[in-house]
Amino acid sequence: MSTEKSVLQRAFEWHEQRLPIGGFIDGVIGTKYPAPKNLNYWWNFGSLNGLMLVIMIASGIFLAMNYTPHKDFAFDSVERIMRDVNYGWVMRYMHANGASFFFIVVYIHIFRGMYYGSYKNPREVLWWIGILIFLAMMATAFMGYVLPWGQMSFWGATVITNLFSAIPVVGDSIVTFLWGGFSVENPTLNRFFSLHYLLPFVIFGLVVFHVWALHLPGSNNPLGIEATPADKIPFHPYYTAKDFFGVGVFMLIYFAVVFWAPNMLGDPLNYEKANPLVTPAHIVPEWYFLPFYAILRAIPDKLLGVIAMFGSILILFALPWLDTSRIRSAVFRPIYKWFLWLFVIDCAVLTWCGAQLPEGLPLILSRVGTFWYFLHFLILLPIIGWVETPKPLPASISEAVLKGRG
Repeated sequence: MSTEKSVLQRAFEWHEQRLPIGGFIDGVIGTKYPAPKNLNYWWNFGSLNGLMLVIMIASGIFLAMNYTPHKDFAFDSVERIMRDVNYGWVMRYMHANGASFFFIVVYIHIFRGMYYGSYKNPREVLWWIGILIFLAMMATAFMGYVLPWGQMSFWGATVITNLFSAIPVVGDSIVTFLWGGFSVENPTLNRFFSLHYLLPFVIFGLVVFHVWALHLPGSNNPLGIEATPADKIPFHPYYTAKDFFGVGVFMLIYFAVVFWAPNMLGDPLNYEKANPLVTPAHIVPEWYFLPFYAILRAIPDKLLGVIAMFGSILILFALPWLDTSRIRSAVFRPIYKWFLWLFVIDCAVLTWCGAQLPEGLPLILSRVGTFWYFLHFLILLPIIGWVETPKPLPASISEAVLKGRG
């Protein structure tokens, strides 16, 4: 046994000298990566994002083997996957519900970063890359929603791509380019399928840069103060054990939906084949687009609505400078904390409004919610940073942990 172990050890060392994969992994999530000792379970959502990306790529590759990107056969090929391909229904439900769970994890990850100030100096580029990942996810999810070629897929693609026609001068040319013709047709489906297959690998590349940008300054922590070497512990085994527990709980919820409520988050109209001659009474995108859809419909002017919708995402790039406070964590910012929770409630209200008809109370709430959304970033954040008196910060993470505040 000792001889065998020695041979394996020598083989590992030989390989590490030529391609140090083990050392790289150890430096990223192993004993060589020091992490603050007070990270809580909100930090699990970074690893859950990586897990969901792997699940989506793996299940997507399997589905692509059996999918036919043609307007006459796409809907039937999805039905064949569900009925005739071995375990095709599992892969399809994992992929379809995986998109929703991916966005749930990402939204929690973003709000956690906003609460604990993870976008502030020196982590601005880390935040930017995260927003780029979010944008790539939105593009991937939109194109993937079109592929089943159901009623809501077809009309959703028609409505969303038509938004680009509001852009002066070049708008119509952009729409024609996206469609590959003069309407949502077979070239559109082929283009969306190709890009939907490609973009997850772009996301994977952005995730690599995201992790790289994280490891240069190191992880933020709930207190928002810089960790000294005495305040850090090895990522493995302390946080890998914590991550495995979080993954276990998450997977129980995820597979409960996959096996027992797989259509809960989908639209019933998408189980009808696309019909260009029958317009649905109410065209609604997937739930994770609803806040931005509500912002779009809240503004009567089409061009201004499109600008506001895209601006509601792009404004996140300026967040490190819009927040004028030098204190990172909302734990020590009593005023900011309450306004951040109001912002979360506002996003929830916009999500509900996006699923309703744009009339009456939902339309009024959409306009109020849109106003508050931009008010929060452009007016409230700078003012709060100037006038707020934060609570005193602890001298170190160790001091806070010993006092029970970590």
